[in-house]
This record gives sequence, C-alpha cells and structure tokens, in this order.
Amino acid sequence: MVRRHELSDAEWAVLEPLLPRQRMGRPRADDRRVVNGIVFKFRSGVAWRDVPERYGSWRSLHTRFRRWAADGTFTRMLQAAQAHADAAGDIDWLVSVDSTIVRTHQHAAGARKGGARRSAGPGAG
Repeated sequence: MVRRHELSDAEWAVLEPLLPRQRMGRPRADDRRVVNGIVFKFRSGVAWRDVPERYGSWRSLHTRFRRWAADGTFTRMLQAAQAHADAAGDIDWLVSVDSTIVRTHQHAAGARKGGARRSAGPGAG
C-alpha cells in the first residue's frame, strides 16, 4: 500500500539508480524507506524528531539527508526528474516575470541618504 506522502513505484524507478551505492561497512537501512521518510518530513512540515517510526530512526533520516545533500545526490535527483518530465511533455519552460509589482526597500533602490538634495536654482543665494 502506498501512503499519501510516499513515492510510487514509477517515481522510485527513476530515483533509485541515482542513489549512491554503499561500498563497505554495516548494511544501511532500506533506501526507499529512508527516501519516503525524507519526503514525508518535507511534505508534511514536521520536525525530524516527529517523523513516524515506520520510516526508521529520525537520526538516520537526518544523517542520510545531510550526506546526500552535501554530495549532490538531490541535485542529480532533481535533474533526472526534470529530464523525465520534460521528455513526457509535462514541463512548460515559458516563464514570465512581471516586475511592476516587485517592492524594494528605499536603500535597495539607490535613494540618497538624508533625502533628495536641493539644487541651487536662480535666486538661491
């Protein structure tokens, strides 16, 4: 049974080959269970300590998340997911930004400190 926050078999088939392989040491927890735990954490917004036990120890999830973030695993996953969706025609790459509603602080806009200076016009003296 696939739960609400878990990856489908098709999604897992795309991501599994991108995970780093374990070279030596103690066998690690099931990668799919760990990825599902990480996905649950970010989709639901809970703290690491509040991830359900069915995904394993929250410490293991957090450690694996940090390790994969540092070694570029998640970047590879994103690129593969984008390539897969692009090949299926699911991504529209047209982007439009309307800057007329973008607000900035006065200091970011190049305003003078202390307000505008008055120019010496005729009759100033």
